[in-house]
Amino acid sequence: MPKILVTGGAGFIGSALIQALVAQGDSVVSVDNFNNYYDPKLKRDRIEKFLSGVNFKMNEIDICDFAALDKIFSSKKFDAICHLAAQAGVRYSLENPFAYEKANILGTLNLLELAKKHQVRNFIFASSSSVYGGNTKVPFSETDRVDNPVSLYAVTKKADELMAHTYHHLYGMNCTGLRFFTVYGSWGRPDMALFIFTKAIFEGRPIDVFNNGKMERDFTYIDDIIDGIIRAIDRNSGYEIYNLGNNKPIALEYFIQVIEKNIGAKTQKNLLPMQEGDVPKTWADIEKAKTKLGWEPKTGIEEGIEKFLQWYKEYYKISN
Repeated sequence: MPKILVTGGAGFIGSALIQALVAQGDSVVSVDNFNNYYDPKLKRDRIEKFLSGVNFKMNEIDICDFAALDKIFSSKKFDAICHLAAQAGVRYSLENPFAYEKANILGTLNLLELAKKHQVRNFIFASSSSVYGGNTKVPFSETDRVDNPVSLYAVTKKADELMAHTYHHLYGMNCTGLRFFTVYGSWGRPDMALFIFTKAIFEGRPIDVFNNGKMERDFTYIDDIIDGIIRAIDRNSGYEIYNLGNNKPIALEYFIQVIEKNIGAKTQKNLLPMQEGDVPKTWADIEKAKTKLGWEPKTGIEEGIEKFLQWYKEYYKISN
């Protein structure tokens, strides 16, 4: 039975990964600090409701606390680390840059050092499509240079990739970085567009639409992302970076229309200029993940949004 440490286990992706790993018979230990970047109640509900009855161990600690992490590593011999904990959010990195430096760089360094110390050879970690920054060539490929970040969040994710490469080179660790593209779905994050738009429409409020709506995102459903992570854990070898995206950019206008159709209500749009740190389009080249991981997304945007709205109405007890 593989023993896996999942960081950020109370998060959107982390909690879904724990459910999938335990379901396939893995032994899972997790850490999360339940910070207040968004409502910690949602994080606790993921553990107490979504993961109710799932057999795993949760430790409420911060990945920046080296000594507390060391105790966990000392108590259990892990076969792999799946590092998903991070300070998330491109826009928030403009307001609180030090939170990103601490969680995303120091936290990752702590885990790499502890993997080295305790001889955990397999390290799988979350990167982000944001590393492509100001690149204009699409679709974004893992072979593209990523030297033009437009947010500090992107800088920290690229730093994680570089640190992992160094630990692979120096200590022979197997390190796989996964560049996620706009993950959405049930139990998702309240700071993401789908959650923000849905909440506003149900409450009869207008929504802010940036770049006057001329945006495209490679929205990727949570179930497809989890499938990709598990494949990466199973095939972790050497040093690799993979895009995990839907490979089908969706125009923001259409994205909003699908939400409105499912809710049965129209919304007023506040058209605004592009926000600092944002990019007009993301699009994942997924040929490498197809070839090496045997991975391909299966969930279209219409199906994914419908599933999210079913969850949202149930969770927030909305009857219509």
